[in-house]
Amino acid sequence: MPGLKAPYPTPTYAKPRALRGFNNINRYWDKINGLYAAKILPGEYYVTAEDEVIVTVLGSCVSACIRDPKAGVGGMNHFMLPAGSTLDNVYDKDYLSSSARYGNFAMEHLINSILKAGGRKQNLEVKIVGGGQIIANMTNIGRKNIEFVRCYLQTEGLRILAEDVGDVYPRKLQYFPKTGKVRVKKLQKMHNNTIIDREKQYKDQIERKPVSGDIELF
Repeated sequence: MPGLKAPYPTPTYAKPRALRGFNNINRYWDKINGLYAAKILPGEYYVTAEDEVIVTVLGSCVSACIRDPKAGVGGMNHFMLPAGSTLDNVYDKDYLSSSARYGNFAMEHLINSILKAGGRKQNLEVKIVGGGQIIANMTNIGRKNIEFVRCYLQTEGLRILAEDVGDVYPRKLQYFPKTGKVRVKKLQKMHNNTIIDREKQYKDQIERKPVSGDIELF
């Protein structure tokens, strides 16, 4: 009938069971991709052994997209180093009292979760996205995030297969762990300050709350 919209396509299968520890992540049916999607925010990560898509929007933050294609498990994180962070001694695995510790935690939580789900470190494929300079008073944060993740991966002996980093644009990111496909859309115009406000809030949070505890890779 005129004026009525066609209903959204309904899911063709039940929502996949989330791996242990990831039930808090927002997941919904993505009608365009025909898959369930997991949306992660700054400071979050998600790992799956199912055919899902992981989505986020990046400004100065960086996401590492990592999977083991043989085990069929992969995931993605979304992180930022605090302002004023330094990359001195970033190769030192005991360098966990500095702000680089936040990046270490973001990467090691993601990799460890993939390994716990059956992945093997020697099989891991890595792609990185983000690090745009979108906040005027945080002009070096994006670059430091990029430098950190490159240094970290080199230290761990993990090769970057592809990257889309830097520049001045925020990015909408979709990662498909089952196939390894990464889809990036650079947002030439921002209709509101949601991305900037979210990253400023995240930046303030990580600078106020120290990271504690130790993590080691398997």
